[in-house]
Amino acid sequence: QVQLVESGGGLVQAGGSLRLSCAASGSGFSSYDMAWYRQAPGKERELVAGIKSGGHTLYADSVKGRFTISRDNGKNTVYLQMNGLKPEDTAVYYCNARRTIIMTTREYWGQGTQVTVSS
Repeated sequence: QVQLVESGGGLVQAGGSLRLSCAASGSGFSSYDMAWYRQAPGKERELVAGIKSGGHTLYADSVKGRFTISRDNGKNTVYLQMNGLKPEDTAVYYCNARRTIIMTTREYWGQGTQVTVSS
């Protein structure tokens, strides 16, 4: 079992920066693929950025060049550095952990942290 706790959200002006953190409890953090998703009011949850257990990263086109995902396996934490924020980045941001072992996938979600970008 993995528990995820996000922090770092808040209100920021357009062009500003925030860093989200997701602290994981439980064992085997380094073997999980980690990701950040977001969900704006009235919209579906979407993938923002992901980082594989081996370190490979991927980003949604809308955040490339502005957001950076990273992980610290020693601290069981994944980060999302968000620069150049835009009002359309306003959403609840969720941390996700996913691991597949012998055809069994386990997936966990955090409770979410609100990011609001004012124009």
